Amino acid sequence: MSDGPGTSQAPARQPVLSLALASLLEDLHAHSGAVYLLRPDEPVLEMAVMAGMPRAFAAPWERVGLSAPVPVADAARERRLVWVGGEEEMARRYPRISVVLPYPFALAAAPVATEGTVYGSLFVTWPGAHPPELSDWEREHLTAACERLALRLERAAREDRPIGHEPDVLAAPVSGVAGTLGSIEAVRMVSRLPYGLMSLDLHGRIGFANTAAAELLGRTVGELLGTLPWASVPWLNDPMYEDRYRAALISQQTTSFLALRPPGEWLSFRLYPSTTGLSVRISRARAVAEMTRATPQAGPGPSRLVTISQVLSLAGALTEAVGVQDVVQLVWDEVAPAVGSRALVLLRAQGGRLHVLGHRGYPSARVAERFDGLPLSERTPGTHALNSGVPAFFGSREELERLYPDRQDAPDGFAAWAYLPLIASGRPVGICVLAYAGPHPFPADERAVLTSLGGLIAQALERAVLYDAKHRLAHGLQQALLPHSLAPPPGIEAAARYLPATQGMEIGGDFYDLVPTRPLAAAVIGDVQGHNVTAAGLMGQIRTGVRAYTTVGQAPHEVMSSTNRLLIDLGADLFASCLYLRLDPARGRAVMARAGHPPPLLRRPDGRVRVLDLAGGPLLGIDAGAVYPTTEVSLTPGSVLLLYTDGLVESPGVDIEDALVGLGALLADVGNQPLESLADEVIRHGAAGLERVDDVAVLLLRARDDG
Repeated sequence: MSDGPGTSQAPARQPVLSLALASLLEDLHAHSGAVYLLRPDEPVLEMAVMAGMPRAFAAPWERVGLSAPVPVADAARERRLVWVGGEEEMARRYPRISVVLPYPFALAAAPVATEGTVYGSLFVTWPGAHPPELSDWEREHLTAACERLALRLERAAREDRPIGHEPDVLAAPVSGVAGTLGSIEAVRMVSRLPYGLMSLDLHGRIGFANTAAAELLGRTVGELLGTLPWASVPWLNDPMYEDRYRAALISQQTTSFLALRPPGEWLSFRLYPSTTGLSVRISRARAVAEMTRATPQAGPGPSRLVTISQVLSLAGALTEAVGVQDVVQLVWDEVAPAVGSRALVLLRAQGGRLHVLGHRGYPSARVAERFDGLPLSERTPGTHALNSGVPAFFGSREELERLYPDRQDAPDGFAAWAYLPLIASGRPVGICVLAYAGPHPFPADERAVLTSLGGLIAQALERAVLYDAKHRLAHGLQQALLPHSLAPPPGIEAAARYLPATQGMEIGGDFYDLVPTRPLAAAVIGDVQGHNVTAAGLMGQIRTGVRAYTTVGQAPHEVMSSTNRLLIDLGADLFASCLYLRLDPARGRAVMARAGHPPPLLRRPDGRVRVLDLAGGPLLGIDAGAVYPTTEVSLTPGSVLLLYTDGLVESPGVDIEDALVGLGALLADVGNQPLESLADEVIRHGAAGLERVDDVAVLLLRARDDG
């Protein structure tokens, strides 16, 4: 009998995800992994269960955007298996993960999906000793397990049995070391050894310590049991020592380190990992005098390395943020899960008021947007934090309302808040408000971390605001300089596309135009060096010059020569390629002049395509006396001319001849489509569909019989 949707006290269901993950790890001989589920309301993957490792190790990635550069997101988004064979490959492909987990291990991520629906993804890891390639058996077994899990999730959704977060799967602690006569004798034997022995569980807690270990560490056995070594032994409170514990667990390789017990005694720690925890051997170190300078000294530091990991991960992520909305999303994906926040709003100070840049997690947009337009002179926790530059932390609603009684009129359903002023270059740029579902005490170390995060967010936000402003300017300039519409003459159809480079300011010097002069129209396409405002401005001047020379009736070779002299006279020290056509559809011909521009492609009505290897002159802007010969080409009804800039056919690692052959084949296959559809096909096919280091312009012309 299945549970109905209205059942309020249903019996505990079988942990579907936990069982599937544990079984997969055992079958693959992997030692850790996690299952992520895709949220139904936003493109975010949330970790539903982890196995074999403390969740803290993966804290920076408990909640990741579907577009995030991490293996589980790539697997879900692209519906493919992702394999990372070791430390070097991780550093090359996923540097953000490598910064936080710089250890030798292998990882596979795979989508959990049916043919029609992606439910999430999972990853599994192996120790660094795993072969660099995933075996066919491992690949098939992993894929099959994901498919079975997807079918179970599909069935659960169909039966209205939601499957969500489940308890993590960690090895059970040993129940007691003295349960039998044999184990009692083992304890006695261990206690007699001259060196220290400890046992740590997967979380790093001490489950056993012999007398020698306690003496070497300067604590009693009772003071050590159940604690973290770096928490109960002050001189081990250094991130490097906890890092060695993490390295041993993740790589499943023996690791070691030296530590100075004040005032001057060096101890050697050797860590032997297994899938259930660590055994630690402690002894006095010898001959370490020459190592003193290279070994970090014990000193004050955060008690949880995961905090440092989260800061490192966020710092790496924020360097990739481009616009303001990228920053908002990254703070939500990276910071909020790490600190337990359930909502956030990012505000910018401008013109004496606060303005909402973005928010996440609020039940209603209206609740978050009440901050918008708030005068900086008004007495609120946010304005006070921004004006003073001092973060404000309120662990409960009572704390907040005691200082700000007016907040009683604006409930948001949350119970604790952190107001982080965003200070960049010595000036306030905004504020980040983190809201918590329940009371939150904000201990001193967490306040320090949040304050540091505020500094990172501020720097990213300052860059993002500047980028967005430049992008709006560049986009507006580009739109103003390119023709808003094409007005082809009778007998000619036209379609055009422009794509900016994906690097830089998304503005460039590529241009196209159609000049509907009588009796003969003209078309032009060109490319000014550069992807900046200077190139775009010069492009606008060249386009204007071509129009002017065409309008006064100059022949094609004269238009090209005049434009060349114009570019030299402007003294811009930039060159330009150009292709100019005088169109005569009534007589079925076109006269072309070329200045260092890629050759056009012509598709005949019968579907045959050829590259027009036209005579031409040098690039514009080089030689004031350059001559530009012309070529006449037949343009019978049904013919299609493809004019383009080099960004369409040039990309790293691709031979331009091969690119032209591929472009010609495409034009032959689909050249009879409507011109707008054909323009889209050309853009999708070319290098424009990849990471573009150059902008792309395409102009398509089709001759038709209007008689």
